[in-house]
Amino acid sequence: MNPNDTDGSQHEHEHEHADAHHHNGSALSEMDLRVRALESLLVEKGYVDPRALDVLIETYEHKVGPRNGARVVAKAWHDPAYRKWLLDDATAAIASLGYTGRQGEHMVVLENTPAVHNMVVCTLCSCYPWPVLGLPPVWYKSAPYRSRAVMDPRGVLKEFGFELAAEVEFRVWDSTAEVRYLVLPMQPPGTDGFSEEALAELVTRDSMIGTGLPKTPESNRGPA
Repeated sequence: MNPNDTDGSQHEHEHEHADAHHHNGSALSEMDLRVRALESLLVEKGYVDPRALDVLIETYEHKVGPRNGARVVAKAWHDPAYRKWLLDDATAAIASLGYTGRQGEHMVVLENTPAVHNMVVCTLCSCYPWPVLGLPPVWYKSAPYRSRAVMDPRGVLKEFGFELAAEVEFRVWDSTAEVRYLVLPMQPPGTDGFSEEALAELVTRDSMIGTGLPKTPESNRGPA
């Protein structure tokens, strides 16, 4: 798929796309309504503790999934042969680490360089590489992000807290049911001798979407 390609014909998405074009982000899709109704019923019947559900969602959105992606990125930074494999055949390279399954059947890895910055969006809903990033964050599914990521990507990045030099080429990639993207961010300076485990601690979820940067060793160390 070409960057900036937002042609709806490319999106033969799964069931979550069925009603995507009927709402603009302020209303819930039919699937969202069904899920919330089911959740309410289970809570009302006492089958589900809402606090436990919140913990589960938090775990998969911020911990389990992104840690998988961080391991992929760290291995690519540390091992040139794996990096090449990842860029040539991301699906197989990622699967070799045990990360496969729904929303990750066909993966493409996009390498950031000093000359090129990649950012990922799903313009019609929220296709997202669950095996390596966990559950999509709320903002990724929001209508403002889905539209502005294409129309004003530099403005979006500024709101996320950083700006790119004018000479850096910007590429926006639109996920589909068939293809999910993972950004390979640039390795932070001064980390060439780090182990894979130490490198993984620097990888952020947003850096693997293209809306953020990896942490530096100094920022990761925290206050003395």
